Amino acid sequence: MKNVLKKKLLIPALAFTILFTGSAFKNDFFEIAKQIEIFTTLFKELNMNYVDETNPGDLMDTAIKSMLADLDPYTNFLNEQDVEAARINNTGDYIGIGAKVRTFKDKLLIVEPYKDYPADKAGLKAGDEIIKVGNTVIESYKDDAGNLLKGAPGTSVEVTYKRQNQTKTATINRAEVEINAVPHFSLVNNETGYIVLSQFNNKAAHETNYALRDLKAQGAKRIILDLRGNPGGLLNEAIKIVNLFVPKGQLVVTTKSKVKKYNRTYYTQKEPIDTEIPLVVLIDGGSASASEIVSGALQDLDRAVIVGSRSFGKGLVQRPKLLTYGTQVKITISRYYTPSGRCIQSLDYWNRNEKGEAVRVKQENYNEYKTKNGRKVFDGGGVFPDENLGVIKNSAIINALANDNLIFDFATQYYYNNKITDINNFKLSNSDFLSFKKYLRTNNFSFITQTEKALYRVFEAATKENLNDDIETDYNTLISNLNTSKTKAIDENKDYLLALLTEEIVKRYVHREGLYDYYKINDPKIKKATEILGDPSTYSNYLK
Repeated sequence: MKNVLKKKLLIPALAFTILFTGSAFKNDFFEIAKQIEIFTTLFKELNMNYVDETNPGDLMDTAIKSMLADLDPYTNFLNEQDVEAARINNTGDYIGIGAKVRTFKDKLLIVEPYKDYPADKAGLKAGDEIIKVGNTVIESYKDDAGNLLKGAPGTSVEVTYKRQNQTKTATINRAEVEINAVPHFSLVNNETGYIVLSQFNNKAAHETNYALRDLKAQGAKRIILDLRGNPGGLLNEAIKIVNLFVPKGQLVVTTKSKVKKYNRTYYTQKEPIDTEIPLVVLIDGGSASASEIVSGALQDLDRAVIVGSRSFGKGLVQRPKLLTYGTQVKITISRYYTPSGRCIQSLDYWNRNEKGEAVRVKQENYNEYKTKNGRKVFDGGGVFPDENLGVIKNSAIINALANDNLIFDFATQYYYNNKITDINNFKLSNSDFLSFKKYLRTNNFSFITQTEKALYRVFEAATKENLNDDIETDYNTLISNLNTSKTKAIDENKDYLLALLTEEIVKRYVHREGLYDYYKINDPKIKKATEILGDPSTYSNYLK
């Protein structure tokens, strides 16, 4: 009788639960289905009836990208080529010529040949402009010209390229290219090891583990882990790398989402390599995502001293979802939180300004958290280093120079005009900086600031309202002063620009491998890290 009564009570309760959750699901499903039907009807009518010819593929691509642009920059649609690029980024392996290339103004530019890989063996150098691959002329090629260089290992491709106004040809034998997550590790001195971790692909933890063990075997009693410029990657690899330095069972990161199954806590799973070895982690504005999980966790656990400049501030986690025809969508599914409970996301994509732009979280809105030893740390703006060695950087100028390829092109010119025998003691002089500024003038370098755009909008509105006669003189004075300020900004960013130029120039002579050796001797952040690690009391004071 009791069992019958239980069933009578249980079945209605279960039915009510299914009805309640089912109705909520139905509401969501109905709304999605409704909007899809509206869109497909509109899309069909538009393509069938619009006055001019339309390209359905281009229209759909624009529609998808515009929709996702209202969310955040990490929620992206990936076509088949993008999916393959993501696979290469995660595995570090692909078939090709062994060089970083970029399409720039209808040219295929060799940005960096990898040492001892096919492009390097064929004699190609950074700055070479590939104008033809086989019989295909790059200038008239409409798709991604970089794909022309890919192919099965052992096959060859002939390229025609321009170098210093001379046209040359080369035959490149394709090979499997392995991009190491740890491109360099070595001793800075007899007791200090240096590990460069450039990305978090699926080999990152394994390669870092190997580097750490090897350096300890060589006598390293302290370690510098360089995460500068590392844009991140796989979350699990970040956790494994933290695990090298902290005990098993330690909380590393927590993810929180509106979808319950994405709410997770990640703990270290294995026995560590060394929980006591003094550790400094180098970061900068290019250190993002998984780099911030590693640096943020090690900072929260007082396991490392963080040196450099504030990290990028990406506190969001993405997951790829398979779509049809070999495409994917990468969706931001959660935010992540370091062991102290802070989220280091710096840009607010959900409360934008009147122009629709994401705004940086204001410093007065940062929240304070405590590390394991009670030190103050903050959310809202990336990982702040314990020793801040940031340099002046006007992002508008740097971005404009990068977009115009002028730092890269000056380095190319410098390489062909100068013979350097002792690269490790190479230093750019004041006269070199003057030459760089002259080079900018010769190439008509200019950029429009947000201030100029705002002033122009005001003057344009005044013109429409017939008020420009009264303010035109003031407007021209402001623009003139602004141009003077932009010229001064080049000088104010001298140290940062010289560092960028030096990096490009050194790579021309000794590849990236030689650049790391140059860093060990000349880089101020590595010098500071070595100094901190060399004094046990200084090191421990940072962590108190």
